[in-house]
Amino acid sequence: MAAATNLVTCPQCGYLLPSDARTCPQCGVDLALLSLLAEKAYLEGVPSAAPMTTPPQMLVPRIGEYLIEQGILSQEQLNAALQRQKSLSEAGQHQLLGQTLIQMAFIDRETLDRAITRQIIELHAALQESNRTLERRVADRTSELRRALERLTEINQIKANLISNISHELRTPLAHIKGYVELISEEQLGPLNEEQTNAIQVVERATERLGGLIEDLIEFSTGTREGLTLHLETFPVNQLVENVLDRSQAKAEKAGVNLELSVSPDMPDIEADVERLSWVLLQLLDNAIKFTPTGGLVKLIGQTNNLGFEFVVEDTGIGIPQERMEEIFEPFHQLDGSPTRRYGGTGLGLALVQLILQAHGSEIAVESVEQEGSRFSFILPMNSG
Repeated sequence: MAAATNLVTCPQCGYLLPSDARTCPQCGVDLALLSLLAEKAYLEGVPSAAPMTTPPQMLVPRIGEYLIEQGILSQEQLNAALQRQKSLSEAGQHQLLGQTLIQMAFIDRETLDRAITRQIIELHAALQESNRTLERRVADRTSELRRALERLTEINQIKANLISNISHELRTPLAHIKGYVELISEEQLGPLNEEQTNAIQVVERATERLGGLIEDLIEFSTGTREGLTLHLETFPVNQLVENVLDRSQAKAEKAGVNLELSVSPDMPDIEADVERLSWVLLQLLDNAIKFTPTGGLVKLIGQTNNLGFEFVVEDTGIGIPQERMEEIFEPFHQLDGSPTRRYGGTGLGLALVQLILQAHGSEIAVESVEQEGSRFSFILPMNSG
């Protein structure tokens, strides 16, 4: 295969790279990601760094220097004119250098006008060249960013396809495991003693959790590739939140966390994908329970405001550092990435929550104070019918 002839400069370290490079071997930066961020910054505002280090007007000398360069004026004459101009200025009489040169008979009006006209023409040419240079650089950078964005899109597509394929492949062996575990649990393959029964219950819980993680992976890969398809229906809010709270009760009791529901009994109906909305609330409650110490409180609130119906999940947990708030929505990302981290999970929960709420035309808001607790909220419109 022929070597790439086109080179681009790494924006991080300035190293020359082939145009099809994905990472910089000098500094290790991910070029696709860096270019995507750069394009975002460019689209949001004009970059502060200009492609030319010298402004165009500096490319043309001042009138005195220009007249010396053209051989029309000597340095001694210019110095004398400048000294006279300074003296007049100190006396309160301000006048241009050209006028002073004419009064001192160093130059006539016609020669001065020709020099100024030529200067204006040169300045105009310099401005045009500066604009052409800027346009070329913008076009080149836009082209580089577009290629980088295409590469990043391709990488994300490959990643989503890989996740989806692996997740689907995991379903079959997991179904076999769950089937045999169920047979053993029901003692259809022979009687179990107490210790074996406890062990099988542990395996059942683990397979259920693994199944949930696989479904999350499939949901996330499908949503990022194709977008989420919502099955909208109108339903009462009270029924939804009570069902969600009941399903979270066992986990809260096991963790020693108190669950509380605060919602008016006469709440209006809303239109949403009830299955996915239930999953969102369950995920937020599960996270709140997971990160709340024993004896703490997790509260599910339903309330109306002038924008619609607001769902809120509050806890008295460990909280989130302000500088790391945005990281909680990054896919496959854990705030505690150490091998000995206390809290498990794939890091997909909140990324999926965000994806589902965006499909509903909503956004999730987060408020948190370390060691005091967190508050997750989002608003859905009420059913107008």
